[in-house]
Amino acid sequence: MRELRASDADRERVAAVLREALADGRLTIDEHAERTERVYAARTLGDLTGLTADLGPQETQPILVDDRPVSAMFGRMRREGRWVVPVRLPLLALFGTVELDLRQAVLQRRHVVLDAMVLGGRIRLLVPDGVRVDVTGRTVLSTRDVRTRPYDEGPTVEIGGTMIFGSVRARTPKRTLRDRVRDRLNRRR
Repeated sequence: MRELRASDADRERVAAVLREALADGRLTIDEHAERTERVYAARTLGDLTGLTADLGPQETQPILVDDRPVSAMFGRMRREGRWVVPVRLPLLALFGTVELDLRQAVLQRRHVVLDAMVLGGRIRLLVPDGVRVDVTGRTVLSTRDVRTRPYDEGPTVEIGGTMIFGSVRARTPKRTLRDRVRDRLNRRR
């Protein structure tokens, strides 16, 4: 995952955190200059992740490259922002809620698998337009609510594993009125 190429937007996210740290006094001018130079020379996401690790907790990092399981036990765990989704990501929701926001995430492959173990818990996904969500896992007294707008050739997020007394909900954010009108006009042409 660390070998994925970094985009200009990724570099700007990290640079913004460094500017804020300089303004707060957490970095000296020399440290800021050195790290900023390394930001703009970075080629991969792995090159960028270490530059802000000492400036805030993991959940506030501008880019998250983490393949550890996501678990929520009697609580809530949320992963959002710019992060890399591994090919296979274990999820555990034990009377808790796991929320994954994939709108800015980088999918390692066109088909990723969320290997879920849900007992009395919930999995909530927020996906961008074009992503297909398939729930293929074994379910016992569980609900599935998938309302996405997949494209024919779009990526797929598969939710496998076992769900007992749980729920899975996947949504694509509502489109603005402007986007809906634009789509209708384009279809008429």
